[in-house]
Amino acid sequence: MKLQMHSIHFDADQKLVNFIQKKADKLETFYDRIIDGEVIMKVENVDSRENKIIEVKLNIPGAQLFAKKQSKSFEAGADEVIESLRRQLKKRKEKMAAHA
Repeated sequence: MKLQMHSIHFDADQKLVNFIQKKADKLETFYDRIIDGEVIMKVENVDSRENKIIEVKLNIPGAQLFAKKQSKSFEAGADEVIESLRRQLKKRKEKMAAHA
């Protein structure tokens, strides 16, 4: 799956980009019609340790799925976002199967 990666207020290293790409690729096992996606990683200037925000948009036929999480590391945030999108995809697939 083609993902556009954006890192705001920092430079994402290749290891982080590969980690997110690998996690996102697993979503295709649940729903094989994902067109593409966009990942936005931000570091907020707050006192809290949970200052890393990750947003993921997935384009699928007829809809766009979105998830956003804030955590203390991008890896932890990516896990949560991908899990949230997995649930959304599963729900959408079940809904489509019910209408078919």
